[in-house]
Amino acid sequence: MRLTINGTPEELPYDELTVEELLKVKKVKMPETVTVELNGTVIRRHLYASTKVKDGDAVEFLYFMGGGR
Repeated sequence: MRLTINGTPEELPYDELTVEELLKVKKVKMPETVTVELNGTVIRRHLYASTKVKDGDAVEFLYFMGGGR
């Protein structure tokens, strides 16, 4: 499957994955803190295990950080 992940085209040896599986495959650090956007739509965390990522999709892993003055 071909995906665009954080703006970079990638090819993965899978036909289909869930968002949760993709986070594991990509070894995303701190997956409990990442927000996933799939084709421009933010996916709610409780839907990661059931939301399918398919060939041609665009995925963004977003980290929100607080702090500063």
